[in-house]
Amino acid sequence: MKLAILGGGSWGTALAIVLAPRFESVRLWVFEEDLAACMKTTRENVVYLSGLHLPLTVEVTSDLATALADADIVLGVVPSKFARGLWQRALPYLRAEATFVSATKGIEAGTLMRMSEVMADVIRPRFEPKPFEPKIAVLSGPTFAREIAKGEPAALVVVSFDPAIAVGVQKAFSGPTFRLYANSDPIGVELGGALKNVIAIAAGVVEGLGLGNNTMAALITRGLAEITRLAVAMGGHPKTLSGLAGLGDLVLTCTGDLSRNRRVGIELARGKSLTEITESTPMVAEGVETCGSAVALGARFGVDLPIMQQMHEVLQRGKDPRDALRDLMERSLKSE
Repeated sequence: MKLAILGGGSWGTALAIVLAPRFESVRLWVFEEDLAACMKTTRENVVYLSGLHLPLTVEVTSDLATALADADIVLGVVPSKFARGLWQRALPYLRAEATFVSATKGIEAGTLMRMSEVMADVIRPRFEPKPFEPKIAVLSGPTFAREIAKGEPAALVVVSFDPAIAVGVQKAFSGPTFRLYANSDPIGVELGGALKNVIAIAAGVVEGLGLGNNTMAALITRGLAEITRLAVAMGGHPKTLSGLAGLGDLVLTCTGDLSRNRRVGIELARGKSLTEITESTPMVAEGVETCGSAVALGARFGVDLPIMQQMHEVLQRGKDPRDALRDLMERSLKSE
């Protein structure tokens, strides 16, 4: 089988490294031409994943037509705000029989679509007027790119409304250090993956303010309750949020030192502006983009999201993180 990976950030590069032994051909599309040229020569992504090397079997390219030629599986790994534009650019080179997998954790601003919905929205018309439903799956779970690339054992979820598609990707991707579990709840899996990034920013605030384990435990637990409420209101299954794509991913992102979203919260608590934080690194913290969409979804479905609403005030309106924490603690008393 032939695999095309669209996105040469840390996650896309890590997936190319770990999946290379499982495919006849792996092509990694990198947006930046200069970075692609450097990676071809050094076999290293010095910008996003330095110190770890691509197998010689991975072909790096900045040309979409080359990357997508005869691909059996197309794996999208770009930040959510670029996803629609990338799939639109890729349209002329896509094959109807291919399987399309999203490894992006986010919600599209404006449309409030999950990433698999964005993919379907773009790809479906490509093959009209013949009725066509693209084979779409989502890859999610508690993972840091660097640890995956180093070959440390990890467990993830692959999900699709069609169980056969999920199982097909599961068999193609799973390996000695990369274990996949199949799931049929894309709503729960995608919302768990996207919304945990917002809670992780709040976790960083807790860390940056020097607060202790009691506070962190409360935040993670109540954050999971918020994510679950919204996911269920949108048609997801509560059981999904107690698994790898929910609780597992949330705990990792809220507590791990490699978490970009947690780092944003730490720096906010230390007094840096959001602009200063985002401009200091080429890495994308998806929670910053997702926060506004999460609040909008809460309003659309009538779901109370107090932690995410406070993070929206901090991120978009410059509210002091200390004031946000105080307002959370002084909310009217409720039953669990």
